[in-house]
Amino acid sequence: MTDISTNGSRADAFTIAPLDAPLGAQVNGFDGASAVSAAQILALKQALRDHHILIFKNQQLDDTAFRRLASWFGSVYVPPRDAPVLGSHDDGTVPDIVLVSNVDDGVLGNIDLPAHSDHHWTPQPSSGSLLYALEVPENGGDTTWYNLAAAYDALPADLRSQINGLRLITYNPFLRRKHPLPEGIPLYRHPGIEPLRPFIDHPLVRTHPESGRRLIYLGARTEVELVDYEPGAGAQLIEALRAHILSPRFAYRHRWSVGDIVFWDNQATLHGRDDFDSGERRVLKRISLAGSRPF
Repeated sequence: MTDISTNGSRADAFTIAPLDAPLGAQVNGFDGASAVSAAQILALKQALRDHHILIFKNQQLDDTAFRRLASWFGSVYVPPRDAPVLGSHDDGTVPDIVLVSNVDDGVLGNIDLPAHSDHHWTPQPSSGSLLYALEVPENGGDTTWYNLAAAYDALPADLRSQINGLRLITYNPFLRRKHPLPEGIPLYRHPGIEPLRPFIDHPLVRTHPESGRRLIYLGARTEVELVDYEPGAGAQLIEALRAHILSPRFAYRHRWSVGDIVFWDNQATLHGRDDFDSGERRVLKRISLAGSRPF
């Protein structure tokens, strides 16, 4: 456990305690609405690199304070206007704070969401997000994160060698909704399916831009295609990697409470959500941070 104080003052100290899980740490005694020191910000950034997700409990922030907290860690993510993402308006713009809710003009319903990395299909996906819980259902709506770096490390050496250097296209699911197929969303694009445009390829094995760790940069049920790879073999390889990534040994499941803020590294994790009763309210606010081109 790490103990961080402001200018040596015990009254303003908080602790960072790793979870008994393959990723994650809980930040105790931290008030996101208060001023923080340089040492505290650096400690939180290091903890995010080390643990991939940080959980802040019992927060009470208005939108101004939420924006201010996020700004210590980077600029707000702005996607290309021709690559729609969650919360995109018709003109391609996205609000700084996205209402992730099944009520009150929110952008999500109550169905389950397979594990994914946000904005994976854009040239410069977001580096991370802060998700703030205002209302949560009594049952369901849990979020599970998966440690992609640990999943890569656990691969057999020959499989790591096989996938190093491969390029992966992740097609935009929001564009697919506008151009649906009779069979639904494919898990692997075969030559008979017209590719969604615009698209871009990223490394299948990504290097984290800060820690230098290698990781499998692949969503659980997104429409993908390996570049210059035989489609049948590519589909089999992707299916095997997905089964590996989604093992419980790489996962942490979070049961939300009102006042939770979870800050996750979108470059090193997948996250997915359980469904919940449509008669219950689930209201959260999300700020995503700008990232860099994967390498």
